[in-house]
Amino acid sequence: MKEELYACVCAAEFPAQALLRLHAELESEPVAVLAGRAPQETVCSLNRLAHLRGVSLGMTRLEAESIPELRLLARSQETEAAARSAFLECAAHFSPRIEDATLGTACAFVLDIAGTERLFGPPQALAQRLRARLASAGFHASVAVSANFHAARLKAAGARGITVIPPEQEAVFLAKLPIARLNLSEEYAEVFAIWGIRTLGELATLPETDLVARLGPQAAAWSALARGALPHTFQPIEAEFSLREFCAFDTPVEQMDSLFFVGARMIDCLVERAAARALALASLAVQMELEGGLAYRRAIRPALATADRKFLLKLLQLEIAAHPPQAAVLSLTLTAEAGQSSQVQLGLFAPQTPEPSRLDVTIARLKAIAGDDRVGSPVLEDSHRPGSFRKESFAVPSPSTSARSSEARRPRLALRRMRPPAPVSVQLRALKPVAFRDRERSFRIAAAYGPWRTSGCWWSTEVWNAEEWDVLAETESGSSVACLLIHDCARNEWRLEAYYD
Repeated sequence: MKEELYACVCAAEFPAQALLRLHAELESEPVAVLAGRAPQETVCSLNRLAHLRGVSLGMTRLEAESIPELRLLARSQETEAAARSAFLECAAHFSPRIEDATLGTACAFVLDIAGTERLFGPPQALAQRLRARLASAGFHASVAVSANFHAARLKAAGARGITVIPPEQEAVFLAKLPIARLNLSEEYAEVFAIWGIRTLGELATLPETDLVARLGPQAAAWSALARGALPHTFQPIEAEFSLREFCAFDTPVEQMDSLFFVGARMIDCLVERAAARALALASLAVQMELEGGLAYRRAIRPALATADRKFLLKLLQLEIAAHPPQAAVLSLTLTAEAGQSSQVQLGLFAPQTPEPSRLDVTIARLKAIAGDDRVGSPVLEDSHRPGSFRKESFAVPSPSTSARSSEARRPRLALRRMRPPAPVSVQLRALKPVAFRDRERSFRIAAAYGPWRTSGCWWSTEVWNAEEWDVLAETESGSSVACLLIHDCARNEWRLEAYYD
């Protein structure tokens, strides 16, 4: 059996941290988060600067508004859920076995780190790396390491920074924590207050037998918690990997610059979370809640999965500029799909190709000018109708695929189509063309092969019925040309469709 070792990460005042991680401009200001229905909101979370200004939990909105320079934000459950997922992903980078220890407004997770010394070093080094990773994601968290599950949980919630509890020293490190950390009911908290028991160290000195006799069997668990000796059955959770960031605005946003400022931070978070799993962003879905109950949805799909923050932000700006929201923005949600970033290595004598990022920006600008339905890649449809195709989103083919397809479709005879086809007048003999004339020249047909008849869509207005003739013609000057003539039977019209090169 391996020795038990746990690391607890605790982010205090998590509702405030979840909002501030996307608003870097508010980190130097006192901020309080309000919860409840208007006008009876109360302060449910605050940052350190607000605490120094005298703000306390439970303070009413009216009392909080009387404090100068205090920023008041509304609590957002969706923002906290997205931030919690990001917090959990950072912790999962150091251990796959994680148990949720969240209590109140603090977000806490306990990691089973037994046997991770070869990967991350001693517990002190692991705790430093874990805390640094959380800080890079925008979280201020405390870390406590102990061989006892509850000792790590209590110490992380009651201390700042990093604490590594040596074996058999749990009672010493927990002695100064207030007894309120046990979350006792008012009845038992009042009993301990009458006895003068205010810390876990004072509770640990009481005889356990007498304590149980007076307060019941639950007192034995309290005594073991105070001594850091309460056993625990680890219950790991299954973390779901999802790249989603949400931000709700206190006031409707009308200026797109303010929206992009927050969007840039959200893209940074998504890219960093994907990069932690050696992934990139293959697509980005944009959702906005607008005033008046309107909804805004757009999707951004680069030609190749990328981790370039500036490039993704540029695509977001171009997409919103081409399709601006019809009302002020109340909330912004970015959801990404992860993909493998591909690196293309060119041959020594291969021609230089444009960078995929520049190509995507160019396509986005073309869509803004010409429209979404006019930019893309043509794909031939499975139909006998001449020139029938559909448009799909442009995608960069892999080098191996493009090489095979170009080898398989190497042209042997080029057909150069005219856009648009030229109308001609045709002279027939025994229902076979013998001469034709366009607007400028006359042609004598030396050989004609056909007709090849095609028809379809007789059940709709897009019906077609045509005859194709491959002809070898001579001009008045004696030069010969090979061309394709089309007889539109439905309209009784002849067209010069293409030349053979």
